[in-house]
Amino acid sequence: MPTNIKIVINDITLKAQLFDTECAKKIVNVLPIEARPNEWGDEFYFPIPVEFGLDETATIDVNTGDIGYWPQGSCLAIFFGPTPLSTGNKPVPAGKVNIVGRVNDDPKILVHTKGATKITLIEMKD
Repeated sequence: MPTNIKIVINDITLKAQLFDTECAKKIVNVLPIEARPNEWGDEFYFPIPVEFGLDETATIDVNTGDIGYWPQGSCLAIFFGPTPLSTGNKPVPAGKVNIVGRVNDDPKILVHTKGATKITLIEMKD
């Protein structure tokens, strides 16, 4: 069963889900996560204390709103628009990512939070 989370950055809170995959479960186990986000086009990425290899969800075909885990850097990535590798409006990661979740609210609002120094992911308890 997916885990509901909230992503807090500056004064914006977005609802999201982490899926029911082994990689996503490892991420749920280290929540809450607080990090300084790096930017790569319209993508935030940040290191998390999880080590996991590529899994059956691994792809470079991501969509705006996808949350991916990048094993090469042990980073979580939140895609909210085009990245430097994009040829259109769709994000393209630097390498394959495991799709571990999805932003339920409008992820494009994150463009207004560029330059933020802190991002927090918190599990939403029922």
